[in-house]
Amino acid sequence: MMRQYELVERVKAYDPNADEDAINRAYVFSVKKHGSQLRASGDPYFSHPVEVAGILTRFKLDSASIITGLLHDTVEDTLTTLDDIERLFGVEIAKLVDGVTKLSRLELQSDQTKQAENFRKLVIAMSEDIRVLLVKLADRLHNMRTLRFIADPAKRARIARETMDIYAPLAERIGMHALQVELEDLSFAELNPDARESVMARLAFLRERGGEVVTRVTDELRRVLAEDGLDAYVSGREKTPYSIWRKMMRKNVTFEQLSDIMAFRLVVGSVGDCYRALGIIHSRYPVVPGRFKDYISTPKPNGYRSIHTSVFGPEQQRIEVQIRTVEMHEVAEVGVAAHWSYKGGGPAATDGRQYRWLRELLDILDHASNPEEFLEHTKLAMFQDQVFCFTPKGDVFALPRGATPVDFAYAVHSEVGDHCVGAKINGRMMPLRSQLSNGDQVEIVTSKAQAPSPTWERFVVTGKARARIRRFVRTQQRTQFMALGKSLLQKAFKQDGYEFTEKALEDVLKNFKCETVDDLYAHLGEGTLGAREVIGAVFPGSKPAAKPNNVVPIPRDRRKDGVARRGPAMSIKGLIPGMAIHYAGCCHPLPGDRIVGIVTTGKGVTIHTIDCDTLAGFADQPERWLDVAWDANAEEAARIGRIAAVLTNEPGSLGALTTVIARNHGNITNLKITNRTAQFWEMLIDIEVRDLKHLTNIIAALRATPAINSVERARG
Repeated sequence: MMRQYELVERVKAYDPNADEDAINRAYVFSVKKHGSQLRASGDPYFSHPVEVAGILTRFKLDSASIITGLLHDTVEDTLTTLDDIERLFGVEIAKLVDGVTKLSRLELQSDQTKQAENFRKLVIAMSEDIRVLLVKLADRLHNMRTLRFIADPAKRARIARETMDIYAPLAERIGMHALQVELEDLSFAELNPDARESVMARLAFLRERGGEVVTRVTDELRRVLAEDGLDAYVSGREKTPYSIWRKMMRKNVTFEQLSDIMAFRLVVGSVGDCYRALGIIHSRYPVVPGRFKDYISTPKPNGYRSIHTSVFGPEQQRIEVQIRTVEMHEVAEVGVAAHWSYKGGGPAATDGRQYRWLRELLDILDHASNPEEFLEHTKLAMFQDQVFCFTPKGDVFALPRGATPVDFAYAVHSEVGDHCVGAKINGRMMPLRSQLSNGDQVEIVTSKAQAPSPTWERFVVTGKARARIRRFVRTQQRTQFMALGKSLLQKAFKQDGYEFTEKALEDVLKNFKCETVDDLYAHLGEGTLGAREVIGAVFPGSKPAAKPNNVVPIPRDRRKDGVARRGPAMSIKGLIPGMAIHYAGCCHPLPGDRIVGIVTTGKGVTIHTIDCDTLAGFADQPERWLDVAWDANAEEAARIGRIAAVLTNEPGSLGALTTVIARNHGNITNLKITNRTAQFWEMLIDIEVRDLKHLTNIIAALRATPAINSVERARG
């Protein structure tokens, strides 16, 4: 554990004007208050806030942040109050501690609800002062470093998943690359240790076979630049196991097919030297087509600036080269912390609302109906793969890969999105579901008469767009439910010979946990409340009608491994309730696939993927086609996904395949060997999975297994 004088020396090394006395007092206060408390590792509890403060010094943060790191758990875990903090350390520190303090345990419905509510509060806190997020990230990093001491595997997995889904993307959004990479790697080690070990074993093999390749390539790049009179600091590194794994999943390739697992960084003196270095590299080595990105002229939303290019470099190695200045390098490593207040940034540096992505999170917060929906849309908003598109005036917007003109319209302004009727992409009118590419110029055509279409939700990818569309649909549905509910109640009153008045309804609102008469109407229209029940409450002498026998509550049980229970759960939107549904055996559709329904005589509706070859047989029967989509809010059931695998014919291959599938919570329901030779076995495997993402994860895990030559999703 870091000692008091060591912490002070670290801060004074980069900030000579730091408040040494306040840091000393905070250190002593934290040690005294946490007293004999112990962590799961058996270490004294106060070692945690001290280590958090130490992590913050790596990013050269101001005294207030360091003190907050020392005090961030005192209000939650000791008898200390915020008033005590304010009296001893001032208003600024008290506000920061209040924002970072672990949120009080709420009487909520589930762990997911609690996580969503906590994250909602974190967004609000960091919008007031971005340092709240920095301290929270340091807190999470130290907790991840000591995660192995938690005995409960389920709790470890939950913390690691939360880190991967929320905190690592937040670190990426504020440009703190070093912190992001460590959070991802620690989470990856907990969530998928087999995959990580496999990638690391492959990297070790390459190192052993190629020797000091990184050193040799670095020396040659340095020599090539020096020959042209350019002085540059050159460094090289292997990409992290998680970044390699993610690329394998995204591109659906095996480890051997990845050729740019090494990245080299050229740090030069000026922006002009960046482009000069690029010219030297491109003139000396063949360029890999389509692998050039200029983040200097078009910076990322988090402020990242650099030139990326891939070349067939020294020793015929395909390498990625990043070219930047010293200032750009500092921003790339520590992000927002590179512009901190002690360097002259002033109060504006702490105002989180200046960050566009954070303003978008706050906008999503305004339109989400509940914390879980906010968390879902926020995850959508934190995609890492981006495309950059321009307005006709030249303003640039960064969007997730796969974004459409509707996403672009909502990124420009919520009102533009709401009234969008069409889009010109590079001067041509294109469908609203068209996917945007890097460099596209997008012009949105609007009309005041237009309103968001519920069908947009099927193809938009940004959280902001989806939240706005859902809110509109929710409001529209509520209006319809209110009208229907009022009509049902008026009819029931008339049938029983009572005069209908809203005054009578106001007296019984509490009986049904409604705040307004409109809420009561909405419940009636939805069918969650019966008109006879309301009459029975208004007129106690009247006997309420019994609930229909066909109303059966849907159980929400799941197996311990996380796979949804088996059962005929309704999960398709666009069909008449009660209609028989069958899932095509030719394409095995999964939640996440784009789907279409075909009316089949005697069977009801058969669901196919949109690219299923069987659909060609129904091309001349449009009346049998139904526009359907997966219902994300419906009860999940286990679905069958089919894969085609080629295994090396050697002892243990089949065992390795089944083990990987089981460890990723898949359940093999059928296995058929389709071809065998002396070297390879080809087989079809049916696996119970939750959705397309689950199947994709299993395929990626199989591709990282040495005994498996290839694996693809099977059709037919």
